[in-house]
Amino acid sequence: MPKRSSRYYLKFLSEAIKEARKGLREGGIPIGSVLVKDGRIIGRGHNRRVQKKSAILHAEMDCLENAGRLKAADYAKCEIYSTLSPCPMCTGAILLYKIPTVVIGENKTFKGPESYSKKFVKLVNLDSAECKKLMADFIAARPELWNEDIGV
Repeated sequence: MPKRSSRYYLKFLSEAIKEARKGLREGGIPIGSVLVKDGRIIGRGHNRRVQKKSAILHAEMDCLENAGRLKAADYAKCEIYSTLSPCPMCTGAILLYKIPTVVIGENKTFKGPESYSKKFVKLVNLDSAECKKLMADFIAARPELWNEDIGV
């Protein structure tokens, strides 16, 4: 993967934030994700556990599903963006498909298995104030839903 600028990363993180806000408008948890290949978004998703009554539709899983079936060579050219540090389930899918770069909006609200995933992927934390505020506001308003989502 070529070296990327902060501006490049922020461009795609803003699209993941749009997905997070869409999920919030739908009554769900505001976490969003996009899958980027060769500088172009090929998949979008947001946490839809509430909306679909799903056990697994975290933002990254929804994004990968919406990208459709890809070849291993395609995943190897991708970057996945998430407004929040991916959980163990989503990290497993990222590692399974060997997506080499994971860009996260923040990891203060929730920190997935980053020390493990860093052994296999490039992890970029943009430490976004917007992402932190989005989650903090949601957790303050709906702590029971947040706790359900993270398995507490």
